[in-house]
Amino acid sequence: MEKEKLKETEPGQQAEDSHYDESLDLHAEAANRARTGKIVIRGKESPWKQNRMGYIKRFLSWHGVNDTATREWVCFIHDIKAHSGKHRHQGGLLLFVLDGEGYTIVDGQQMDWEKWDLIVLPVKPEGCEHQHFNKTPGTTARWMAFWYHPFSYALGGRLEHREDSPDWKGKPRGAST
Repeated sequence: MEKEKLKETEPGQQAEDSHYDESLDLHAEAANRARTGKIVIRGKESPWKQNRMGYIKRFLSWHGVNDTATREWVCFIHDIKAHSGKHRHQGGLLLFVLDGEGYTIVDGQQMDWEKWDLIVLPVKPEGCEHQHFNKTPGTTARWMAFWYHPFSYALGGRLEHREDSPDWKGKPRGAST
């Protein structure tokens, strides 16, 4: 049996598989971002936007935000008017209640909360289905989410939308244009 020896890359020669070089570049970009990225994210620069889940003010996001010192964290405020939409994703994120009182239904179980409480969505094999409610619609009920996104992906994170917020005026998900 003959074995064929693969030619090794000569010193100074560019290897066809530059995966390691790409990894080095990504790490260098992350280090540069940490050194030079925005450290203070101004609330007035983050507009309130309505989406299928409700009224959201984003501060950090893992996609589409490239000027902050970190890109791995997601941070936003959710203003719950009557109730949010409903969805399922991996837990492990923290929701700190800023104002008001309400409850969150997690996999069919109601959890009451009020100002200064911390809601910790559970880590479960299939994630957790949840929806948030304002106990007194017409009053302020807001919480701020802190979510380390790589943690969710490492646990097989996925996002499944189940129900729109009653405030959503856009087209239903999957509707043709």
